[in-house]
Amino acid sequence: MSRHFQFEALIRHTAPELFSYAMWLCGDRQLAEDLVQETLLRAWRALDKLRDATAAKHWLMTILRREHARYYERQRPEAMDLQAADFPEHLLVHHDEAPEVEELRRGMFALERDYREPLVLQVLLGYTTSEIASIMEISQGAVLTRLCRARRKLQALLGEERQRQVKQ
Repeated sequence: MSRHFQFEALIRHTAPELFSYAMWLCGDRQLAEDLVQETLLRAWRALDKLRDATAAKHWLMTILRREHARYYERQRPEAMDLQAADFPEHLLVHHDEAPEVEELRRGMFALERDYREPLVLQVLLGYTTSEIASIMEISQGAVLTRLCRARRKLQALLGEERQRQVKQ
């Protein structure tokens, strides 16, 4: 298979997941699109370095994660109002449909990035512990620790949210 067709097939298979992951990382549609574009550009340039086609998705996720880090190294991020953020329709939760899902989404965005990221990769994108470790470039033990802490923090946040709702 030619390099062009190989890359095209790879993009077709992974682009939606890359975009979802980018949205969870940054919360901004335009930035997520830019990150995915930069990721694909870097992947195209380094396609010859990809030895195992079965690892392509993890390879792209790792590139995306590094691009996200590079973005913040290059510039100081602006504060963002998550309530006013422009999320793609498939990521939006309509208040009248699932208030508990909106509560969960707010709780996840309230988590520190080190805890939110592995939780998103596992729960929303279906990655295994070893895949998350590879993408985040940390040990599997660190992934498990972060997942455990993320769940505890999320439970605490959701508990606080429910208590506030009861008092109102």
